[in-house]
Amino acid sequence: MKMTTEQSNVIPVGTGLVVPRSERIIGAILVQAGRLTSDGTERIMKLQREQGLRFGDAGIQLGLITAEDLSLALARQFDCPYLLQGDSEVSEKVVAAYNPFGQEALSLSALRGQLMLRLFNPVNDGKTLAVISAGRHDGRSFLASNLAVVFSQLGLKTLLIDADMRHPVQHGLFGLENRNGLSAMLAGRSSTDAAIQHVAGLPTLSVLPAGAQPPNPLELLARPLFPAILASLVAEFEIILLDSPAITEYADAQNISAQAGAALIVARKNISRIAQVRSTAKTVSDCGATVVGTVLNDY
Repeated sequence: MKMTTEQSNVIPVGTGLVVPRSERIIGAILVQAGRLTSDGTERIMKLQREQGLRFGDAGIQLGLITAEDLSLALARQFDCPYLLQGDSEVSEKVVAAYNPFGQEALSLSALRGQLMLRLFNPVNDGKTLAVISAGRHDGRSFLASNLAVVFSQLGLKTLLIDADMRHPVQHGLFGLENRNGLSAMLAGRSSTDAAIQHVAGLPTLSVLPAGAQPPNPLELLARPLFPAILASLVAEFEIILLDSPAITEYADAQNISAQAGAALIVARKNISRIAQVRSTAKTVSDCGATVVGTVLNDY
């Protein structure tokens, strides 16, 4: 029998009525996640048929699922992966990984959209972006980690490089080891495959930690091996973000920005000084990198 478009989107149930396929998938996702039993699914579907409710509304009304459970199922159904608190080593400071529908994540998604228009597009062919700031406490690493998550939630193969070999934090934010990383690669003692780590639960996100703290970060970043490493990673990843040290304290960020070719400046409300932000933009521009914008961090 030939099925119409409307019929092909439903699954028959025992009463002769039908339940949309998308609703059935939500139940299957929650069962697989251990948030719902098969019997619970049938109870929800029964109430759904009787009262004409959506699956999620019926499940919440019966007390069999929570709003958090429903958000989890919808996120997985539409390929927007996120983590559950208590089930991951990733820090809760990486807010986009745990609450992709919250206000902070929505602001990050809006920033992601602007970056897609200004840099990560076929016209500019950009793939690498340095996240920089004038001071150490401007929220640069917070923004870099969360931006990496929201890019990966688009299904883009994303790499976050912790190029701050003086005060590295990304390994801690993502619950990763830091024994091997960028410093070892720049010293020629490690390969890409050995240093890069994947983030469990976020299938398209990887992190290259800073690694052991070297005595000469600036000199390592100035070696020809650094642009060679970036070039090899560009062939493998669609988005590459680089965290960097504070530009007013070290010259590392200048090298990082120059090799990335583009930089995003982070300023913090009531902390960053306008003169420092302007100076940072000029310094980066003088290095040949494009300043794609400035973000005011209020978190």
